[in-house]
Amino acid sequence: MDCIHLTGIRVYGYTGFLAEEQVLGQWFEVDVKLWLDLSLPGKTDNIEDTIDYRSIISLIQNLVKNSKFALLERLAAAIADGILQDSDAINQVQVIVSKPSAPIPDFNGKISIEMTRSKSQVIIDN
Repeated sequence: MDCIHLTGIRVYGYTGFLAEEQVLGQWFEVDVKLWLDLSLPGKTDNIEDTIDYRSIISLIQNLVKNSKFALLERLAAAIADGILQDSDAINQVQVIVSKPSAPIPDFNGKISIEMTRSKSQVIIDN
């Protein structure tokens, strides 16, 4: 299966366990891998035969900007589910959501959640 990588999507959002994280916000970084069949666009060189990267990036940006989840795990799942629901062509997605400046005393690293989902695992909220 072929794979498209979209990396370094940097968005200001409001996901976090602490109340101030959901009010003040912070920067998040998102990387995604999208598994799909790219044999047709590889032959035709036609944009209509592949996915529109811009729509995937926009979906991610909107979810990060507008969501107020307590957990990074929930944000990663929302991104994975949103991508799979939005595109019939994508069979599987890997999402890595990173919080580069987590408010943890004496910690200068970043926290990342990696989640891989396929079409059969999509949870539809009603």
